[in-house]
Amino acid sequence: MTTVNTNSTTNTTNNASSSSSAGSAASASISQADFLKLLTAQLQAQDPTNPMDNSQFVAQLAQFSQLQATQDLDTNLQTLSSNINTSMQTSQVINSSSLLDRNVLVPSTNMTLTSGTPAGGAVNFTAAGTATVTISDAAGNPIRHITVSNTGAGLTQFSWDGTDDNGNTVSPGSYAISASTGSGSSSSLDTYVAGKVSGVGFGGDSVGTYLQVTGVGGVPLSQVAQIL
Repeated sequence: MTTVNTNSTTNTTNNASSSSSAGSAASASISQADFLKLLTAQLQAQDPTNPMDNSQFVAQLAQFSQLQATQDLDTNLQTLSSNINTSMQTSQVINSSSLLDRNVLVPSTNMTLTSGTPAGGAVNFTAAGTATVTISDAAGNPIRHITVSNTGAGLTQFSWDGTDDNGNTVSPGSYAISASTGSGSSSSLDTYVAGKVSGVGFGGDSVGTYLQVTGVGGVPLSQVAQIL
């Protein structure tokens, strides 16, 4: 009586299935060089008495040509995309140079006071109302409060003459600013400061075009709220 080793048969089937799956995964990521190596090995290993059918050989050459064309197209598209990005970046920097020596409003929680020159800023209202701008010194002590009102949502500018709440002139330097509504449940509002654009540059893909704003530093072009 003949005994069939079903375990062996099952293992062989599983191994064949695993090999097929591995082969499918490998073929999904095969490169041009790998394809050429496989084709060359197939030609070298073929049976001289039963060579590869011409139609099969032509079909594999067609696949090889298609793979080459696809990779060339991908390379060309990447090059084109890079060139377009570079061109757009250069164009944006050149166009932004028109902002040199212009004053802009940019987000900031600090305001720089220079001798003899009022400092300008703005509050971004989310709705009509009144807000209080608080200016504090380096130690965090509030020295000046300015009331700002708006009839609707949007930016409302204010100016600080460099004096405290008692009318005394304070020293030039950097001061912290904040704004909040005056209602019972007060909430903070975004503040902006005015500064002159002294330079334009490109800070890489993560930053893009930026402006060098006096008293603030480098500010991405996308953060400019208003050109004054």
